[in-house]
Amino acid sequence: MTQPVVTAAAENPLLTELVTDVELAGLTDTLNTAENLTVFAPSNAAFDALAAADPEGVEAMMADPTGDFADLLAYHVVDGQITPADLAGEHETLQGGTLTVEGSGEEFTVNGTAMVVCGDVHTDNATVYIIDEVLHP
Repeated sequence: MTQPVVTAAAENPLLTELVTDVELAGLTDTLNTAENLTVFAPSNAAFDALAAADPEGVEAMMADPTGDFADLLAYHVVDGQITPADLAGEHETLQGGTLTVEGSGEEFTVNGTAMVVCGDVHTDNATVYIIDEVLHP
């Protein structure tokens, strides 16, 4: 039996920072109970790079994790479980913005710069693509 997306991500050592951030933003129940999601999950290294590049911006967002930070995280989630065959194209996020995915096979980029490093990971309610950058709406 599989687990819902945040519970499953908590067991992946590449996604511990994402899980912590989702919990701080108050999105755990929302993501675990939703049906048929696709999550573009930034790795721990992606969050580390963001913190190093923009420490003041991250600090400002973390001052109100259920506001702008929750929106940033929701930008990484798309309604519907997207297979690799259907991944290329534009996808509306739960935040209301649009992600653009390019590529095919096992080589995909999101919004032109974020690389999918591991994809098509299935949980009980989501398909997960681990990416090497934090995306910005």
